[in-house]
Amino acid sequence: MHKDTIAGMWDSLRQIHGITLRVIQLIPKDKIDAHPIAKMRSPKEVVAHMYTTMRDVTQGVAKGEIISDEGADSGAGIKTHDELVHYAQECWKAADRAVASLSEAQLTSAVKTPWGGDFPGFVCIHIIYDEHLHHRGQLFTYLRALGGEPPMMWDFENNAPEYRPRAAQKA
Repeated sequence: MHKDTIAGMWDSLRQIHGITLRVIQLIPKDKIDAHPIAKMRSPKEVVAHMYTTMRDVTQGVAKGEIISDEGADSGAGIKTHDELVHYAQECWKAADRAVASLSEAQLTSAVKTPWGGDFPGFVCIHIIYDEHLHHRGQLFTYLRALGGEPPMMWDFENNAPEYRPRAAQKA
């Protein structure tokens, strides 16, 4: 039951990631380190945080323990817009592989977390979903503050083919 539920949720997140990726691509190339909203992360820091977390949590569910990569989480190694886009894409691929590999036992077993408590694997995947949407909202706001216009949040049909609704991919 959990595996089917998680598979459906993950497919939804795949499409949402397609929108997020489009937003990241629309961030002005010279503004990834800007602070369009005072005392908040830069666009680069938000993207690095959300995608590092996605990768680390999904791989942690597979391993039974989530380990956070603090250096990657800050975006410290990312210098250019192209590197930022590439980082998001690579973290998505790693997370997608991890989720595809999960067994029912891994989804129902307790996962050791760095957050002061352990959670079943399926709860950790739900956390990723919520975390992604929260930070995607920040990126929409940042893009607008930087003079851009984000895509409509449900415009999945205009995503790259691999992030479109499955029915549309078969057509």
